[in-house]
Amino acid sequence: MKRGIRQKKCKNCGKKFALFNSLAQVCSVDCAIQYAKDNKVQERVRRKLTRIAKEKIKTRSEHLRDAQAAFNTFIRERDKNEPCISCGRYHTGQYHAGHYRSVGACPELRFCELNVHKQCSACNNHKSGNIIEYRINLVKKIGTEQVEWLESYHEPKKYTIDQIKQIKAEYKEKLKELKRGNDERN
Repeated sequence: MKRGIRQKKCKNCGKKFALFNSLAQVCSVDCAIQYAKDNKVQERVRRKLTRIAKEKIKTRSEHLRDAQAAFNTFIRERDKNEPCISCGRYHTGQYHAGHYRSVGACPELRFCELNVHKQCSACNNHKSGNIIEYRINLVKKIGTEQVEWLESYHEPKKYTIDQIKQIKAEYKEKLKELKRGNDERN
């Protein structure tokens, strides 16, 4: 008793074809190309739908973290040619967007551009912001009046998710404009 050649249904066109390889999914090279194209489109659509679904279930704190990341990226780009606000050094290490008044102590100044400047990781992490030197250099940079304003009382802010999304979009746009301006100067 002889066994016939096993056949399989093509995943692209639906026609039956002689199975030449146990892993074959399609009947021809043309079907393989079309099947791959369709899969790429489906994969892109699936990724987009997944991204949208993840965005819908994000918590307020996750949105706040994303907005903070966009803001910090903008600050680092804004101050990229300046030294660390605390120690005044230029180096090749990592730089942060260091808050003069910390987010924990004064969350209402979290997104205040006057309150945040480029700071080396050593000053920000290991010296707790190197706050005395930070203040001295901040006075030189923005003036005593502005520093005293930062140190004064500020009304607490409770951002809604929509406001947080707006802040994130605003700082992403500011970053694009800043990079565009830097490219034009170079």
